[in-house]
Amino acid sequence: MPKSINPATGEVIEDYADHSDADVERALENADLAYRDWRKTPYSRRAELLMRTADVLERRKDELARIATREMGKRLKEAVAEVEKSAAGCRYYAEHGEAMIADDERPGPAGRNYVAYLPIGPVLAVMPWNFPYWQCFRFIAPALMAGNVGLLKHASNVSQCALEIEKVLLEADAPQGVFQTLLISSKKVEPILRDRRIRAATLTGSEGAGSAVAATAGSEIKTTVLELGGSDPFIVMPSADISKAVDVGVTARMQNNGQSCIAAKRFIVHEDVYDDYAARYRAKLEAMTVGDPMDAATDIGPVAMKSGVEDLEDQIQRSVKAGAQLTTGGAIEGKGFYFKPGMLENVGKDAPAYREELFGPCAIFFKVASIDEAISLANDSDFGLGGSIWTNEAPEIERFVRELDQGGTHVNRMTASDPRLPFGGVKRSGYGRELSKEGIHAFMNVKTVTID
Repeated sequence: MPKSINPATGEVIEDYADHSDADVERALENADLAYRDWRKTPYSRRAELLMRTADVLERRKDELARIATREMGKRLKEAVAEVEKSAAGCRYYAEHGEAMIADDERPGPAGRNYVAYLPIGPVLAVMPWNFPYWQCFRFIAPALMAGNVGLLKHASNVSQCALEIEKVLLEADAPQGVFQTLLISSKKVEPILRDRRIRAATLTGSEGAGSAVAATAGSEIKTTVLELGGSDPFIVMPSADISKAVDVGVTARMQNNGQSCIAAKRFIVHEDVYDDYAARYRAKLEAMTVGDPMDAATDIGPVAMKSGVEDLEDQIQRSVKAGAQLTTGGAIEGKGFYFKPGMLENVGKDAPAYREELFGPCAIFFKVASIDEAISLANDSDFGLGGSIWTNEAPEIERFVRELDQGGTHVNRMTASDPRLPFGGVKRSGYGRELSKEGIHAFMNVKTVTID
C-alpha cells in the first residue's frame, strides 16, 4: 500500500490503496484502445493538448508545488520551478515536435526515398520521487507528441503527485486512456511490461530497478530507455573563476536537498587552488540554513525518506573509518529527515564514498596535480551521467569534452537538463536519450520508405 510521509515531520500524510489487478487490466485495455485513435491524430491536435497541459501546469503551479514539498521535502521555490520547467517542456514539444517527426526525405535507390517516424504504442514509465513532475513530463510531452500513449508507475512515496499528473492531463482534455497513473507495487511492473499491449518502457531510478526492467524488456524484445544513478565530477582547474565555481558548486551539489542524479558529487580540484576552493566551499556549507522546506529562508530541506538519511550517514561513517575526513556536517539532525550538509576530504579508494553514489547533501573532495590525473579520476567510476568542468583554457576544455566518459559535459556551468538538448548517460548511468529530437525518436518506429 503506497504511503505518503511528510519528510519535514515524519508524519503520515495519507495511505493510498493499490490499484487491483482488474484496475490494471482496465488501464491496459484503455491504453490500447486510446492508442488506436491517438496515433492517427494530426500533429496540430497533439500540440494543442500539450499547450493546454502547459496552461494547466502554470495555473496550478503553486498548488502542485506544495504537494511535492509535502510529499518529498524539496524547497517550495524549487518545487515551483520544477512545475514551471514541466510546462516549458510541454510547450517545447508542442512548438517543435512536428518538425522533429516529419517525413525525412533522403537520397536512395528509388524514385522517392524517405524516413517516416511513426508511433509504436503504449509506453510504461517507471519514475522516481526526486523530481516528481519533471521526470514524468519529460517523458509525457515527447511521447504524446509522437502519437504514443503512456502509463505511469510512480514512486510510492509521491502517490499524490502521481495522481495529480493524471488530473492535469484530464483537465487539459486529454482523451480517456492517453495517459494513466497506476498505483502499484514494484512487483507488478514485470507482468505489465510483459503484456503484449505494452511496447516499450522508460525508467529513471536505481541501478537495480533499471537492470530488472532491462532484463524483462530484453526477454520480450521491447525497447527501453534507462536513466540511472550518477556520481558526477565537478572539476576545478587553476584558470577557473574560483568565486563563481564555489557558488555554482554548492548549488550543484545541494539542489533538491542533494538528491539529484546529476548533482555534482565528486569535486576534483587542482592542487594549486585546492586549499582556497575547499575553504570557501566549506564556509558556504556551514552558512546554510537547514529547516522547513516551505520557509523561503531555508537553504536545505529534509531528505525525502528516513532510509535515505540513514543510508547516507552509514556511507559517511564507513568512509571515515576507511580514512576519509569529514570536515564539516554530515550527520542526521532534528525532527524529521534532516541532514546537515557535509564535506568529505582525503577520500581513498577503499572508502565507500569513492565508488558509491551519495544521494544526499554531502560533497566528496579530491586533490589532483594535473589534468591527466583529473580525467583519470573522473573516469574511474561506474557511472557516466554528466559532469561540470571549470577552466578558461581552450586546450583543457577540448580534452575534457573528448576524454571524459559521460553523457554530458558542461563547461563553466552546472549540469542540468534542457528540453532543447538530449539527456542521458553511459556505463551504469543507463542508455538511450531523453529530450530534444533524440528523446522523441526513442519511442518511434523509424521506418524506411522507398517508392518507384
